[in-house]
Amino acid sequence: MPRFAANLSMLYPELDFLDRFEAAARDGFEAVEYLFPYDHDARELAARLASNGLQQVLFNASPGHWDANERGLACMPGRESEFLEGIVLALRYAETLQCPRIHVMAGLVPAGHSRASVRATFVANLRAAARLAAAQGVDVLMEPINTRDIPGFFLNRQDDAHALVDEIGEPNAKVQFDLYHCQIVEGDVAMKIRQYLPTGRVGHFQIAGVPQRHEPDLGELHSAYLFDVIDEVSAACGWQGWVGCEYRPARGAVAGGTTAGLGWLRNRAAGR
Repeated sequence: MPRFAANLSMLYPELDFLDRFEAAARDGFEAVEYLFPYDHDARELAARLASNGLQQVLFNASPGHWDANERGLACMPGRESEFLEGIVLALRYAETLQCPRIHVMAGLVPAGHSRASVRATFVANLRAAARLAAAQGVDVLMEPINTRDIPGFFLNRQDDAHALVDEIGEPNAKVQFDLYHCQIVEGDVAMKIRQYLPTGRVGHFQIAGVPQRHEPDLGELHSAYLFDVIDEVSAACGWQGWVGCEYRPARGAVAGGTTAGLGWLRNRAAGR
């Protein structure tokens, strides 16, 4: 079955962040991801990973001023120096955490600009980030995100993301393929997995139910079928990446918490 990583920014909200590592390991996860590590010392995070037998497989570079509604700097002209400072910081954390990939949020299209007018800034920034990360063996990922969750986001579609990867031209620049965002914007998710996974451009998957971003077996997506597609195509093309569980548990902080909502994962592990 696909290798699933717990997203600790969303799963286990009933626990303090640093206690979520142990909870994820107890539930059978072998890897974790999360949005941002920067509120914690990298050595403390590395210790939590080691003590629970977990791998760190993904986190995000700095998004700029998150509390001021910034969602990445990569497409923002005039912020290039700040963008690269964030990449350098992310790579320091990646080294300590032995994390092989970093998600670089594209950002909101600035007022007075269009997607077309900021495209060159995005390409130049991602190319520079990829070249810095290559020396450390780290992949730099871009993610198409739907504009219902983040209005005005620069990158929304799989075809655009893959075209940008080709334009950037660095082998460690890849796409983060979130099935939730893809379904909302485009649909036809299974065929897009079949189209793009064999290209070598997909660095990571993420999942959530549509439309409410709960457990992947809730809502309109047939997640079990899509996991079968990922398995099938991965076996054919040799892809060995991870599938991040980036969803808000429907049970939240009620009795049983996140663990009570992991029946989909237990069923998958049992071959049901």
